Amino acid sequence: MNMEQQVEHSHLQIRGLSLHVAQAGKGELGTVVFLHGFPEIWYSWRHQMLAVAAAGYRAVAPDWRGYGLSDQPLEPEAASYDDLVEDLLAILDAFSIPKAFLVAKDFGAMPAYEFALRHPSRTCGVMCLGIPFLNGGSSFTSLPEGFYILRWREPGRAEADFGRYDVKRVVRTIYVLFSRSEIPIAKEDQEIMDLADLSTPLPEWFTEDDLAVYASLYEKSGFRYPMEMPYRSLHKRKPIEDPKFQVPVFVVMGEKDYVFKFPGVESVLKDGIMEKFAPDLKITYIPEGSHFVQEQFPDKVNDLLVSFLKGHPVSA
Repeated sequence: MNMEQQVEHSHLQIRGLSLHVAQAGKGELGTVVFLHGFPEIWYSWRHQMLAVAAAGYRAVAPDWRGYGLSDQPLEPEAASYDDLVEDLLAILDAFSIPKAFLVAKDFGAMPAYEFALRHPSRTCGVMCLGIPFLNGGSSFTSLPEGFYILRWREPGRAEADFGRYDVKRVVRTIYVLFSRSEIPIAKEDQEIMDLADLSTPLPEWFTEDDLAVYASLYEKSGFRYPMEMPYRSLHKRKPIEDPKFQVPVFVVMGEKDYVFKFPGVESVLKDGIMEKFAPDLKITYIPEGSHFVQEQFPDKVNDLLVSFLKGHPVSA
């Protein structure tokens, strides 16, 4: 069966919004919930969903509120990470899932870590790609004014930049930039969209068909909420007091992921800082892995993921 035949789509009424959820597999061995980042969507997990389904698990991949086929919140500027944690809990409740593995990347890692800390009895384990647990976040004060997160934090700036092009071109450019090993930083007289043009090829592992799927979903959602969540909401996050994970935590880091160069990230991973918060911690590096390692090297990531799941069988 191809992916379209294996993946089922539904909408759940979650805390006043209709959220889109993709699912695959029967789940004899447990449930795995996949949490996307930006500029991503449920489809970012297509390879992993089929792998865990084939291994005997149920794959559940929501579009976050304000993304893809999910409803837009009425007040995007009120976005908060607490909303994502509460949405995730409500999704588990709606499906009567007692506990689940969480697999997350990019900003999806933040609510995944927070959920595991707040709801350990509902969490089997957490696997995050590209983002370690940074309690209180990373400080960007040492980065130039043209750093993409600082630019996108400014109300209206990204909207004006993106508005010069169609949605497909915007998603394409961000994918090209985020798949590089250098942090996207614009010069003073540039916008972020000026850092790549149509002559820059897509990564070889990302097809025009893939781009078309992403573009169609962002055409529906637009970029208003995705700029609020994550970029304009980062400052609202509060450090968790004395965080201690009671579940297994697995971090997979592509060594060519530009996030590796964010202030504090390498130190948290390599200086034993994260182990203070996560006693049952495993860290694996993928030498050529980019920010989109799960699409770039799906077989490698699938093997690591299924091994993590099998290594922590779910008790009845």
